[in-house]
Amino acid sequence: MNHNMVGWFEIPVTNIERAKTFYDTVFGIRIQIQDFGGTLMGWFPFAEEKLGASGSLIQNDAYRPSETKGVLIYFSSEDVNNEISRVEDAGGKIVQPKTQISPDIGFMALFIDCEGNRIALHSRQ
Repeated sequence: MNHNMVGWFEIPVTNIERAKTFYDTVFGIRIQIQDFGGTLMGWFPFAEEKLGASGSLIQNDAYRPSETKGVLIYFSSEDVNNEISRVEDAGGKIVQPKTQISPDIGFMALFIDCEGNRIALHSRQ
């Protein structure tokens, strides 16, 4: 295989505007919302020349946020403290503060977003 395994992800939301504000605030980004026949998607910024997968927020009756079920997404970061420090002010809940995984792998943190999704962060420092 000549590519990374993950090509796209979708984070379920029940209120896309609230979720957009949360993720824009925590990550310092601007999510663009599109309506695809009643399915609302908020795309995370993506740059073709950079490593990693992209994805979106998605609001549709077939998608349900969950704190305990489903796949756990790790967002890459320079230092997880940057984003985790903004989670609670943006309406989320910190589940695990910055924690070292190992000296070789780096650090992680875990939070629940404003929609009730379990999301993780990873950084080398």
